Amino acid sequence: MSAPAPLPSSSIDDERTSFSREGLKRAFLDHLYYTIAKFPKIAGKNDFYLALAHAVRDRSLQRWLSSSAQYNQAAPRTVAYLSAEFLMGPHLCNQLINLGLADTAREVLAEMKLDYGEILRQEEEPGLGNGGLGRLAACFLDSLATQQIPAFGYGIRYEYGIFFQTIIDGWQVENTDKWLRYGNPWEIPRPEWSVEVKLGGRTEPYNDDAGRLHVRWVPEKTVSGVPCDYPIPGYHVNTTNTLRLWRAEATEAFDFSVFNRGDYLGAVNKKVTSENLTKVLYPNDETTQGKELRLEQQYFFVSCSLQDMLRIHLARGSAIAEFDRKFAVQLNDTHPAIAIAELMRLLVDEHLLPWERAWGITTRTFSYTNHTLLPEALERWPLALFERILPRHLELIYEINARFLNDVRIHFLGDESRIARLSLIDETGERYVRMAHLACVGSHAINGVAELHSELLKSDLLRDFYELWPQKFSNVTNGVTPRRWLALSNPRLTALVTRAIGDAWITDLPRLRHLEEHLDDPAFREDWRAVKRANKADLAALLLRRTGVKVNPDSMFDVLVKRIHEYKRQHLAVLHIVTLYLRLKSGRARDHQPRTFIFGGKAAPGYHTAKLMIKFITSVGEVVNNDPDIRDLLKVVFIPNFNVTQGQCIYPAAELSEQISLAGKEASGTGNMKFAMNGALTIGTMDGANIELREQVGAENFFLFGHTAEEVRQIKQAGYRPMDYYQSHSELHACLDLIQSGFFSRGDPELFRPLLDDLLQRDPYLLLADYQSYIECQEQVTQAYQDTEAWTRMSILNTARSGKFSSDRSIREYAERIWKVRPTPVTLLNGNELEQTLK
Repeated sequence: MSAPAPLPSSSIDDERTSFSREGLKRAFLDHLYYTIAKFPKIAGKNDFYLALAHAVRDRSLQRWLSSSAQYNQAAPRTVAYLSAEFLMGPHLCNQLINLGLADTAREVLAEMKLDYGEILRQEEEPGLGNGGLGRLAACFLDSLATQQIPAFGYGIRYEYGIFFQTIIDGWQVENTDKWLRYGNPWEIPRPEWSVEVKLGGRTEPYNDDAGRLHVRWVPEKTVSGVPCDYPIPGYHVNTTNTLRLWRAEATEAFDFSVFNRGDYLGAVNKKVTSENLTKVLYPNDETTQGKELRLEQQYFFVSCSLQDMLRIHLARGSAIAEFDRKFAVQLNDTHPAIAIAELMRLLVDEHLLPWERAWGITTRTFSYTNHTLLPEALERWPLALFERILPRHLELIYEINARFLNDVRIHFLGDESRIARLSLIDETGERYVRMAHLACVGSHAINGVAELHSELLKSDLLRDFYELWPQKFSNVTNGVTPRRWLALSNPRLTALVTRAIGDAWITDLPRLRHLEEHLDDPAFREDWRAVKRANKADLAALLLRRTGVKVNPDSMFDVLVKRIHEYKRQHLAVLHIVTLYLRLKSGRARDHQPRTFIFGGKAAPGYHTAKLMIKFITSVGEVVNNDPDIRDLLKVVFIPNFNVTQGQCIYPAAELSEQISLAGKEASGTGNMKFAMNGALTIGTMDGANIELREQVGAENFFLFGHTAEEVRQIKQAGYRPMDYYQSHSELHACLDLIQSGFFSRGDPELFRPLLDDLLQRDPYLLLADYQSYIECQEQVTQAYQDTEAWTRMSILNTARSGKFSSDRSIREYAERIWKVRPTPVTLLNGNELEQTLK
């Protein structure tokens, strides 16, 4: 690939931030010497990584400061994306791609006899997310900057991210994710902009000098929120936005008087308890203490973020009453929904605005993205716990609810059951605060993340809100950034595509359609296959290093990587493997195509069934991989600690993408988009964004199976009996019986009994009902794969027609329809010009 020219640096800073090879090399050596305090002969790989990271960061800073200066001067409406997760992936490779420095950096390192890929692999991936939600947030930040839209990402700087997963005897074991152990060159702390966050305590009414009634919150404790900033550059533009993550600190970290009394632990007690707030991503909330910590985390980061926005707003010379004209705040799921009550508190209690005026500002400021169709995934907090931690917010929520329900009574006269369903307080049994309801009531816009998901929100999960406010609802189908998930992760395919159609597709993904003009070119198809084969060889080498399992790169790579959950149905894929195994052992597998089944994903620490599913995958793999009769006909590999870095190797190598969740359960999915963009074909249900993916790539280039969401509803309504499927399908019967016998559990018939009992007695996600359709569809996959030329054409078409699934398109839709923001191009400023903007 001939890389686009790097962005120009301004003349005044050429010596310090030059984009030339000589300039980057000088900066690299300077940082190795002056920042890392090493010289090349004693430096290690991580030292070289840090030196390169600092040199590249320097080249982001001028754009970052230019962006900030011009935003402060022009005060455009700014997007604030509130998310409990930002799964950014490694920063250095993304910065190099977006700044146009990748080839230059490669040349500089080669000149010094250093391996470019090896140096990049030194970066500790910041695991500040659990899966799709955090990865989507990262894609959106990339697209916001590339689309030149002023934006902040706001979240939590977890000291320890999502756990590091190891597999021991087939079981998931969670280890501490020490992503900060060697420091973080991308982070710039801003202690001067710290804010205080209150927790617990009580409220007191008081009257001001004019006799007006107000409320004062007297907290039990106060913690300090310290912002830590990360530059987020757009692709080949000057715009560089900010990801601002908050770290908790004690307001008084050390009690000297307590220390002098000999209580050395007590002297730092406040520091320890305060810093626990941002210690770990998603503490296990099975205990009361875990629930408290999670609610405190959510409130902490939204309070910090809103206080920061108000600080910026006032510093720009704007009136408090104009806040909603200057900030559009997006709630990424319900985790930040408490922001609605917090903004009301800040406006009413701190800035003394009348209720009606404050409520108007609040509802015009917020919009809410729902990411789930699972009722149990909608957050709700026990009233007693909520009151203990956020007493003032509960009072505000009561007031919001009372006013809201008065409107509902007028709109739905006499419909008391609807009032109970819509209330922000769940009164059935133990009383709860419903966070999704708060998000709906306090936002001017509510969107789903795929067409089916948005329709199901309106017809099912949020039906009452839709019937009350249909104008609030819309759909914005998710997307992924082609910079990370194609240009960066698949350089071979990027080079091939760019030679064929130019490089404009990197910021205009629908241009990939021009690849269809090369479908009938045998040389192009041969090159396409060569790229995929080389990517498969890379992944095979990674699998051998990480798991010890040797796989054949010439077998079909059948991949299922995502969070482990029953509704995602990883165990359905395992039933297919067991079925194939039985067919091979009995000699009934005609025209079998050798396959390598690759799994990856993490189970939540407290989700015991999901952990058993991992054990199920690895146990079947242990038997299959060691059966001499099978050899390379089947291989099963579970790659531990699936993350962004591994995804960058896995998506380009995949040939079959498994998207097999039960229809009506997956909100969107974004892995399906990454696979298709990299030329994998999809086997999937009519669920989430699969539907739109199938529409785009063509039904003939998508392997569809399973019941639709409406059929699922009818089956359940009629009284689903999974045992009927077990008794009527001989292969399914034999498959489940073999598992039950202990064959895959070293003779222990009890190990997988919980999984099997659940399938035969309840099967809430209809594995047995979809089994036969899935098996038959997999047979179609085998037949299609054996026609190499036809499969190659289908692969090219999947890439060519994936243009809709760019996060650039998603961001444009949010910007135009929901946020009402426009691009604000940034001019690169030199030092003198930056100084002028401060005056």
